[in-house]
Amino acid sequence: MSSIVEVRGLTKVFDRRKKAVDGISFEMREGEILGLIGPNGAGKTTTLQMLLGLTTPTSGEIRIFGLDISAHREEILRQVNFSSSYISLPYSLTVEENLTVFSRLYGVQDRKERIRELLTVFEILDIKDTPTRRLSSGQITRVCLCKALLNRPRVLFLDEPTASLDPDMADKTRSLLKRIKEDEGLSILYTSHNMKEMEEMCDRVIFMDKGRIIATGDPESILREFGGRTLEEVFIKVARPGR
Repeated sequence: MSSIVEVRGLTKVFDRRKKAVDGISFEMREGEILGLIGPNGAGKTTTLQMLLGLTTPTSGEIRIFGLDISAHREEILRQVNFSSSYISLPYSLTVEENLTVFSRLYGVQDRKERIRELLTVFEILDIKDTPTRRLSSGQITRVCLCKALLNRPRVLFLDEPTASLDPDMADKTRSLLKRIKEDEGLSILYTSHNMKEMEEMCDRVIFMDKGRIIATGDPESILREFGGRTLEEVFIKVARPGR
């Protein structure tokens, strides 16, 4: 598989002192699910923000589809999308109105049909006329996942995408993402604190700690390297103070 995302020497320093991300390099292959894991403060969110062009790196290079994001951000982002359990949507707009705004921003041609299709898939068609302020956290998460798939992206960045979902919908969401990956060659960068989910979803994982990459490989190779039976055990070992 060819590389669809390439990161070289990526560094982000805040206030001239704190290195949130410290010279990391990695690649994401076309059609794979790549997990980004590590304890709080490891640099995962800052890395995602730089990949989306929301935060400017202190140094280093990001190339997506072979293009430098600093020079081709608009072109790249037409084929990229993002979802998180922690983002907010305009509360005064209905579900359908929110998705219509985003579909126009992404230039989705068949937006009415696409919105209806995704609302049906995520089992929230019945709330399409409901103002966002009246939704539960799980419903908002599903709306955000609809938003993330509107433009049929080639690359999808997901930050804790199932954190607010009930177990049944979380399982359906994982199955849907794996099916889209297989059917359309979607490449996904996936972060979660649910290590069982990461083992199930990811072809490879990147383990970060204190802004650096400390291990990369498929879940089985990570377990061998750290001597754990599950990624949860490895996560606890890495996150433990004084490690």
